[in-house]
Amino acid sequence: MRIGILDLGLSNLFSIRAAVARLGVEPLVEPRLNREMDALIFPGVGNFSEASSRIEGLREELLDYIRSGRPYLGICLGMQVLFEESEEGPGRGLGVYGGRVTLLRSRGKIPHMGWNTLIPLKYLPILEGVEPGEWVYFMHSYAPRPLDESIVLALTDYNGDQFPSVVGREHVYGTQFHPEKSGQTGRKILSNFVRLTKR
Repeated sequence: MRIGILDLGLSNLFSIRAAVARLGVEPLVEPRLNREMDALIFPGVGNFSEASSRIEGLREELLDYIRSGRPYLGICLGMQVLFEESEEGPGRGLGVYGGRVTLLRSRGKIPHMGWNTLIPLKYLPILEGVEPGEWVYFMHSYAPRPLDESIVLALTDYNGDQFPSVVGREHVYGTQFHPEKSGQTGRKILSNFVRLTKR
């Protein structure tokens, strides 16, 4: 079993690589997809327009990968690029899910940085064993607003803005938080992803 981590220069990959390795899986960290990848993690921090630019040459590879039915986990920016566009700036997402990414509507300080809780709505396999109120770590200013609310698996409330913190359907998932920085809860989510890969 080989789990790929897509390295587009959008984040420091040490934490996610180490978190996956602690689960007994040595990840493949690559700037492109390859046939050896049984599952793919797309991590990212930063600007949507920059991410859109960097995936342009990989767009069909990424969409072919997702159509293949293999598991995908987008983290933070890697979740946002599953949607069509962002008000953060120009550029196309992958359009796997309808909707756009918008600035947080919170009364609190932006960016939203630090620990906050999950409100699970649906227990698809990625959230197995995760209880309401568990804490995870966020670092973002924008969040997706899906057209299809059925893909929202968990919400998080940040000073009056309830935004989707986990989305997914079938084999394609995204977390707005960073599971690799989220202690035992993050470990459960990554472990669930590994189990999805084994099925």
